[in-house]
Amino acid sequence: MGKKIPARVKNSVRYVALRTIERVDNGGAYSNLLLNEMINSSALGEKDSRLFTELVYGTISRKLLLEYYLTPFIQNPKKVDSWVKNLLSLSVYQLVFLDKIPDHAIINEAVEIGKHRGNSGIGKFVNGVLRAFQREGAPSLEKIQDPVKRLSIEISMPQWMTEKLIKQLGVEETRTLGLSLFEKSHVSGRVDTNEISIEAALDELQRDHIEASASRVSPYGIVADKGFLAGSYLFGAGKLTIQDESSMLVAPAMQIEQNHVVLDACAAPGGKTTHIATYLDSSQGGRVKSLDIHDHKIKLIKQNAERLHVKEVVDTEKLDARKVGEEFPAEYFDRILVDAPCSGLGLMRRKPDIKYHKSAQDFEQLPKIQLEILESVAPTLKQWGIMVYSTCTIAEEENQEVVAAFLEKHPEFKKIDVKANDLVQTAVKDQMLTLYPHQLGTDGFFICCMQKVC
Repeated sequence: MGKKIPARVKNSVRYVALRTIERVDNGGAYSNLLLNEMINSSALGEKDSRLFTELVYGTISRKLLLEYYLTPFIQNPKKVDSWVKNLLSLSVYQLVFLDKIPDHAIINEAVEIGKHRGNSGIGKFVNGVLRAFQREGAPSLEKIQDPVKRLSIEISMPQWMTEKLIKQLGVEETRTLGLSLFEKSHVSGRVDTNEISIEAALDELQRDHIEASASRVSPYGIVADKGFLAGSYLFGAGKLTIQDESSMLVAPAMQIEQNHVVLDACAAPGGKTTHIATYLDSSQGGRVKSLDIHDHKIKLIKQNAERLHVKEVVDTEKLDARKVGEEFPAEYFDRILVDAPCSGLGLMRRKPDIKYHKSAQDFEQLPKIQLEILESVAPTLKQWGIMVYSTCTIAEEENQEVVAAFLEKHPEFKKIDVKANDLVQTAVKDQMLTLYPHQLGTDGFFICCMQKVC
């Protein structure tokens, strides 16, 4: 039977944050998915929910940096339980990065958690470590001789990943990117402009006490500065859906016409499918076929299509995208989207734990799967049709190198320009769009458009 922890400790925002960090640390769930679950189950108020979110994201995103800060103050780290290390990291994050909370309050509450979750000895240990840190301060990063390792700790990114980005971007750009991931992510929404204009949508959101502005990235996007978009009238009415600005660029890049038959080969949860659907007219034969390999994800696509009033042009099917060539006739689709399964490195601001759960080996397997999907769907595209390959990663092995490998085997395809506004066009190189998270504050994203010319 577990130890009974007093309600005042168990229900405190820091204890709930600690439990959340533990679950993420153990691979139980991505941080962004777990936050709402923990807020609801712990009945945190609005103010505490904001602090809770800050504590979880701040501690996880700076995990390696906080561990470095604590190293001089823990003599035998192997003897310290992982939850105690997480409690210390959570506390040091507050001591270093949060100005409004008094140091004594941070330390006292950490000691209380240590004592009641563990025992009085752990409470004394936590007190000793945090008091010593308070007196002596964080160790300087300049003590790290290896410049790559130093940068890795500074941006709290595994060394192999830091080296990878340096190779792609250079040292200073990698530092800028890494530091930008510590910034708070914003929530963006896609407006169905067939139903309501961006200007009218912003006015409607203001009536719901949501402060928002038009996206600089997408003509369909709005960015919320304050308020809960998913609780708005527009969301409930199916005129708005939550979607990152970068992924709103995909459907316009496909150059869809009302009568097109479109394939979304890796469709869940349906954000891009429902955007594609807004360009189609069922009376003219317009359809989008949306595939996924999981029943529950197919259900999610259907639910989103119904909520957003586009179900009449959306057909769902449970199918592995690598089997498309076996299931559909040659030259069947006017447009194809392969929003491929990927490492998700573009999502590191919203899912900071991704940094620690990936390995270099992932980049050997994922490109094989991505190419298999492209190979499978390619024959089903009509002549002069357009296939868009997109990912939410910034790794060249999954993006530019996959496109190059595909085009080398398929001379019947050629790259064409990615349609986007002047601001986004600055991120296009060699007819491929790569948005890095530090550039426009979006998720990292990649888009390449290929046309079947013969």
